[in-house]
Amino acid sequence: MSLSFEQARAESQSLPSKPGNATLLRLDALYKQGSQGDVTGKRPGGFDFVGAAKYDAWAALVGMPASEAQASYVALVEQLQQG
Repeated sequence: MSLSFEQARAESQSLPSKPGNATLLRLDALYKQGSQGDVTGKRPGGFDFVGAAKYDAWAALVGMPASEAQASYVALVEQLQQG
């Protein structure tokens, strides 16, 4: 059974184990691309390393259709649920 995008968002909050930082960035970027579209605003600078990393991960998905981002997000959450 495949989850819906919003079900996957809820399920991502209770994964069996915490994913690594790269996977967390991918989840965040796919969710934003799937729900908001292409990245907007300026890239955080200075010492906001987390904000900059999130921005860069999202910016790497520019042009990806929302439906594709949502499908990739759901697939990643389902993969993480299986451990």
